Amino acid sequence: MQNPSSAEVRLERLLALIERLQAETEGFFEQPEQEQLWYNRGYANGMIGAMDALGYAALLSGRAQADAPDLLAGCELLSWGRAYLHGQEVGERETYEVLSPKRAD
Repeated sequence: MQNPSSAEVRLERLLALIERLQAETEGFFEQPEQEQLWYNRGYANGMIGAMDALGYAALLSGRAQADAPDLLAGCELLSWGRAYLHGQEVGERETYEVLSPKRAD
């Protein structure tokens, strides 16, 4: 039996986190007062975007799907919309740090 590589372990942990965050934030859109839900959902979405950009779309397939691009239309400046966007930014940045630490910004 072959042990998984450290890269495979990291990918699996990231996917598990995305799945957990998406499950925990189910129905977030109907709860604008719960900014932490919006942040967490944005974080998961940022992780998905980074993984997709790094070439892991096939790995994501069937396990995690990004939110619709127009999800925040009209909400971007509201506190919950800002929480989502901030989470998305942090999730993307931290995923790049884990999977591609030498990425130049």
